[in-house]
Amino acid sequence: MNYEQARFNMIEQQIRPWEVLDQTILDALGVVRREDYVPERYRALAFADMEIPLGHGEAMMPPKLEARILQEVAIGKTDTVLEVGTGSGYLTALAAHLGGHVYSVELVQEFSMQAADKLRAHGITNVTLEIGDAARGWSRHAPYDVVVVTGSMPVLPGGFAASLKPGGRLLAIVGDAPVMSARLVTCVSAGEYNAVDLFETCVAPLRNAVQPERFVF
Repeated sequence: MNYEQARFNMIEQQIRPWEVLDQTILDALGVVRREDYVPERYRALAFADMEIPLGHGEAMMPPKLEARILQEVAIGKTDTVLEVGTGSGYLTALAAHLGGHVYSVELVQEFSMQAADKLRAHGITNVTLEIGDAARGWSRHAPYDVVVVTGSMPVLPGGFAASLKPGGRLLAIVGDAPVMSARLVTCVSAGEYNAVDLFETCVAPLRNAVQPERFVF
């Protein structure tokens, strides 16, 4: 398989048409080798427009969704990033390529250990991997410039936005299947936030996500 041709096709045929035109993001996708973060048995599908199973009921997001998320949060070179849900470590690697330092929290220890090996193999050192439940936020290293939540949530807990610096951006996928929205929350100033729903999508729920009160008749 010609991985470089497949990577080029992914960028040109999937990602650009999905309104990802920021050259910084496109360059990062060309440098960070997605195939190295995909489980070995699915390596040939690394550039396909699909979710890729990781085990434990989890999956990698399609490439175009990962790219769009990164474009929306606009990670700067000195930004401190929180990623909730390390998963394969691919989005972690992209965020590390773009930003200053990434704190990535994962509930499944196996994922965190595998991601650590992959990041180390690629010489990525500006990442701190932690194991824990960040379904309500992760204030340990706050405030952050960027927060990305990789699993969906029916409702967005306030702890995530509260951990942003003024000017900080939070991207979370909010709602119930089959229709969810990618929500961008910006900290305008201390305690003040602006939220906008950018596009519809559907991804697997974040484990232990806060549930809304539901009426039972």
